[in-house]
Amino acid sequence: MCDYSLMTQPNRLAHEGEVLVVHRFPIGSMGLASPTDVKILAARRSTPKPGFWSRVKTFLIPPNFDPIPAVCIPPGARLRLDEIPPVLQNELHAGPTEEVTFTQLSELANTYRDAIRFPNGLEVRLQHLIPGHRVVVLDLGEAGPEFLDQLRVERAETAAFAEFRRG
Repeated sequence: MCDYSLMTQPNRLAHEGEVLVVHRFPIGSMGLASPTDVKILAARRSTPKPGFWSRVKTFLIPPNFDPIPAVCIPPGARLRLDEIPPVLQNELHAGPTEEVTFTQLSELANTYRDAIRFPNGLEVRLQHLIPGHRVVVLDLGEAGPEFLDQLRVERAETAAFAEFRRG
């Protein structure tokens, strides 16, 4: 799924075989995103602003970039983490590449619940991964119609809440 904090972001369901990256969204939460979307946003942000007043204007009125969609993964999906940093390998007793299972640590609202489970049983929240880390979706597990229905309900609730906050 997508952590509660990412439900205010545009989001979509992952596809089998898709390559994703760990990304820190503007709200500060870590989640998964398309590397293409992340590169496009980085390119837009890195365009130089000539002149002093242009920089002042950009500082006072930041440009409005289209938000990157969060990519939601169902619990039970199999993922492959590539190029795991040596520090994380030591901490998790893992190799440089590992197949992991996407899971949720809790059903509680307002908590970071999305995590990955390594073959050795260790579970790590997405919040503890490094931005830019590459993840390949091997399969979506047992994601059936009930998962998609639940995702639609969460999206509807989030949209209703956002509309309520706007006034």
